[in-house]
Amino acid sequence: MPIRPSLAIFTGAALTVASAYLLAEPVAPGFIERLERDTAAAIVEAGGSGVTARFANVTGWPSRHPLLSGGERLDEKTRARIARAVYNVPGVGGIVWSDGTARAESDEPTYQPLHCQEDVEGLLRTRSIRFEEASSAILPASRMLLDEVADALRPCLGSIIAITGHTDQSGPEPGNIALSMERARAVREALVRRGIPRDGLRASGVGSSQPVEGLAPTDPANRRIEFSVIRTEPLRPTPVDTPGAR
Repeated sequence: MPIRPSLAIFTGAALTVASAYLLAEPVAPGFIERLERDTAAAIVEAGGSGVTARFANVTGWPSRHPLLSGGERLDEKTRARIARAVYNVPGVGGIVWSDGTARAESDEPTYQPLHCQEDVEGLLRTRSIRFEEASSAILPASRMLLDEVADALRPCLGSIIAITGHTDQSGPEPGNIALSMERARAVREALVRRGIPRDGLRASGVGSSQPVEGLAPTDPANRRIEFSVIRTEPLRPTPVDTPGAR
């Protein structure tokens, strides 16, 4: 027998209400507030000054799975320590950084697929990714090199691939930092277009603060992009939206 439209609408509304109730159940009054308080303390203790945790999903509903933001200038070891500290707060689910990098760490072994980094460094030893003057626009002549870099990185997908932009010391440092960051992001987007997943790529810019060893800070050869294949981290799975300890 055909289902009447009014009955279908009522049934759909009832399911929506029931789903909302079930999703809201793990975050009873005071639960998220406790997570925010305990997580803030854990971040500070782990050395994460400036890092914040947002316990809400993309639609704004409370969630046990925090989004960490800030800390872009922290080194990987510190970021990993912060993620682990937050993950160990009772009731917290999986963790994601706002720049798309991983999730909470576990105590399982980590792996160092350094052969990918060595392959990329080999490609960049005699060539460099070039940009238009004072711009983040990649020159067409570098497209083939980017194809080769993407091919070299592909065997290590699943790792965190850091893309770091550098400049020389020829201009004001705030401008150098901004330009180096824009160029690193441009390279990240170029790799994404070549099939490298965005969630494994981290772009950062350090301006002229890290010149090539043996070169003067003003040497144009300091204008470069460097890649670091950081690690592959096994994840510790947790049930989604399972009530935490009360």
